Amino acid sequence: MIFGKYINRFYLKYALLILCGLIALAAVDYAQTLIPEMYRMVIDGADKGVVGIGNEIFTFDLQFVWDKICVPMFFIIVFIVFGRFLWRICLFGSGIRVERDLRKQMFAHCEQLSCKFYSGEKIGNLMSLFTNDLETVQDCFGNGIMMTFDALFLGGLSLYKMFYMDGLMTLLALIPMALMVAVSLLVGKYMTLKWRTRQQAFSDLSDFSQESFSGIAVIKAFVKEFKELLAFRWLNKKNEDANVAYTRISTLLNVCVTLFVESVICIILGYGSFLVYKEDFTGGQLMEFIGYFNAVIWPIMAVTELIEMHSRGKASLRRVSDLLNEKSDVVDQEEALPVQHVCGEIEFRHVTFRYPGADYDALSDVSFHIDAGENVGIIGKTGSGKTTVADLILRCYNVADGTLFVDGKDVNCITVKSLRDFCTYVPQDNFLFSDTIYNNIAFAVDDATETDVEQSAKLSDIDENIGKFTHHYQTMMGERGVTVSGGQKQRISIARALMKNASVLILDDSVSAVDTDTEKTILSNLRTARNGKTTIFIAHRISTVRGLDKIILLDNGKVVDVGNHDELMQRCDAYSTMVRLQALEEEEGI
Repeated sequence: MIFGKYINRFYLKYALLILCGLIALAAVDYAQTLIPEMYRMVIDGADKGVVGIGNEIFTFDLQFVWDKICVPMFFIIVFIVFGRFLWRICLFGSGIRVERDLRKQMFAHCEQLSCKFYSGEKIGNLMSLFTNDLETVQDCFGNGIMMTFDALFLGGLSLYKMFYMDGLMTLLALIPMALMVAVSLLVGKYMTLKWRTRQQAFSDLSDFSQESFSGIAVIKAFVKEFKELLAFRWLNKKNEDANVAYTRISTLLNVCVTLFVESVICIILGYGSFLVYKEDFTGGQLMEFIGYFNAVIWPIMAVTELIEMHSRGKASLRRVSDLLNEKSDVVDQEEALPVQHVCGEIEFRHVTFRYPGADYDALSDVSFHIDAGENVGIIGKTGSGKTTVADLILRCYNVADGTLFVDGKDVNCITVKSLRDFCTYVPQDNFLFSDTIYNNIAFAVDDATETDVEQSAKLSDIDENIGKFTHHYQTMMGERGVTVSGGQKQRISIARALMKNASVLILDDSVSAVDTDTEKTILSNLRTARNGKTTIFIAHRISTVRGLDKIILLDNGKVVDVGNHDELMQRCDAYSTMVRLQALEEEEGI
């Protein structure tokens, strides 16, 4: 069995199922202890011709064998088979349900965690938690309950009957068993450390494989297959060594168990034969005693398996608990209230922000104002803080009180969910799901219609391209949208954002992969479709922001100037230089 903060409640939640399983298990264990008595009757009957049952003496003949042995044995076997089926369904079923509930809880928790967590956590490690570690916890829950109570009930009942038959031989048999349990307890602590090392090695291997498969195009382009293979071999060898180390100690424990069990068999045969020689025992009674001991072997071995299982489960549950104990740093303040409507007015007041773990500020004393319904461009060199502005508006990270306002309200006084309900975002990394184009576009809303999807696709100038695909909108996308071009991926992402028809739309370098004519078409469509709504374009190209109401020029995390294209050309040297350089690049075909 396994206990912990996040698993204890399941013992109560599935108490009825567990209770039914334990009752069936106890009934099966009791039925198993009846079989050694029949061994005694057969051997003593064949030896003496009579069999004593209680105070009665029966002649050992065919009728006795049929009535007292064959028929009862048949019903016992049928009962054991049915009982084992029942307790497996109940106990193992409860373990599977616990795994399902924990996985659901983990996934829901992961969805609530902030970007700070994912910036430092590897996907391979997370996938290991959702697969290997959860399977281990599930095994320790269902199988652990079965082993614990089976060892207690079957072992206790068998030992009671062994003591009733001969106390001294029972005590002699238990001495090696006690040593075995002591050895198992000592080894169990070491096994916990080895299991944690094994799981971490598997996580590293999974993470490397996931990154390699995701970046296979880059690997091939740079002809680095051999280098990646060498790195994979090293991680694979590390994983192998961790598994071998754990298996070695596990095998050593099993060998010790076998040694102790066989030593007990020697004790029983030696001392038991002496009792038969002295006629204190019959041959049938010795066989009955050995039958009870055979029933005890499983509970005792179960103790060692429980120690091993507990070691694995404890390590895996700790990893799962570490994930569930993670707290999101972006949470609603106590005074935060939901907003019923957002007009789209946004104001930065002396915002200074540094990403967690970074060595420098991404934004430094940034101030600007965006009126509701404006089309605004944010432009600047790579690393100037453009994406950071989007992250803060969407509350991906925390900002100080009194520095960021939406519709005149401090964002910290607005619930995160209600704020995001009125915003939509096209990220720089245009992520698409491994699903149909239709479902990718309709992802933004729950009640999307075909007309809405097609209209959004037309606004992003992707409808014509989709029409050329064999299955049109039902075309399946590859993982992360690898089956379409970069420009098509961007336009599908824009179509998905337009489905929401939010008060604030943020496009982070979302038309960089399309030609200038397509860019003009998209910008024109957006200006018409989103009239009266705030739209923020983050871009590198001047052509993207030239015709917008306002342009915010950033450099090294600071606002250089704010104004429309003509105003900035007149008074901002940095902006006019950028315009001339990009114009020169276009002329030279760079």
